[in-house]
Amino acid sequence: MPVNDPIADLLTRVRNAAHAKHERAVVPYSRICEAVANVMSKEGFVGNIETVGEGWRRQILIEIRYTDEGKPVFHNLQRESKLGRRKYIQAHEIRPNRQGIGVAVLSTSKGVLKDVDAKRHGVGGEVLCSIW
Repeated sequence: MPVNDPIADLLTRVRNAAHAKHERAVVPYSRICEAVANVMSKEGFVGNIETVGEGWRRQILIEIRYTDEGKPVFHNLQRESKLGRRKYIQAHEIRPNRQGIGVAVLSTSKGVLKDVDAKRHGVGGEVLCSIW
């Protein structure tokens, strides 16, 4: 079933899977979703990312990470730039997200980057989501 906002769908599926204590979340494949999931994995909010299937049946398997108490490693996943209201930011406007605890994911001319990397490269872009 096609969705209008694949990034919001990705975040919701990961959030719901973590709330239900599943080991992994299954998300329909798109390049932007794969890039956002890779940033989440590199930052340690989720585990391994695996792409399975071929063609239009391709899916992304995202391993959910939990603390020793059984809670998800992340506290919240929030979509920043929405279909009705896009949110863009320039490189000099990038500030630490949640006093450095969280990460903002940006779509830039250099690809999908976390906020710190975008500032280091001196590029701004569309703020896709925040994770903390």
